[in-house]
Amino acid sequence: MNENINKEALFKLSYGLFVITASDEGKDNGCIINTCIQAAENPERIVVAVNKSGYTHDMILKTRKFNVSMLDESAPMAVFEHFGFQSGKSVNKFQTAVYGAKKSENEVYYLTEHTNAYISAYVTDTVDLGSHTLFIATVVKAEKLADTNSVTYDYYFKNIKPAPAAKAKGWVCKICGYVYEGEELPADFICPLCKHPASDFEKLI
Repeated sequence: MNENINKEALFKLSYGLFVITASDEGKDNGCIINTCIQAAENPERIVVAVNKSGYTHDMILKTRKFNVSMLDESAPMAVFEHFGFQSGKSVNKFQTAVYGAKKSENEVYYLTEHTNAYISAYVTDTVDLGSHTLFIATVVKAEKLADTNSVTYDYYFKNIKPAPAAKAKGWVCKICGYVYEGEELPADFICPLCKHPASDFEKLI
């Protein structure tokens, strides 16, 4: 861990929160990401960063297409639990029409509930970032769904993510709220929910 890097400073970056979805051979999946930005225009291009440990990552890498649903401030914790706290390798996240899910022209789901827009894109290039892959993609469709405020990381932490139980003992992930019970957190521990390392945990007092 680099002692010159204070993770609290990085948390001040203006992240959004999104559901990125993919489809491959009849299997549909999606996960939560916090990095999606417009990088260029004419043609419009976006970049998204997706954790390599997720099933959605592999689907995008193979099919070269995805949708991004922009979550708004109405999104309940259940949305983050559904798409972020379980793996598509063992759970069919689209077994039912969850959160008004519809398929766009690229045959990939997007959400119509708790979202204010969605983007369909095709991957043109990738960059290996270590824990994540950066997908550079050309936008083929973008549709506004509502005049609501997009949910930011800051809003999520202050208004959506529940506080740890008062009597809980152990370590809490500052990213998703997962609690590891125990006095000592292993240095190589990886959060089973959001896949962040031990450096993103803080001790419960």
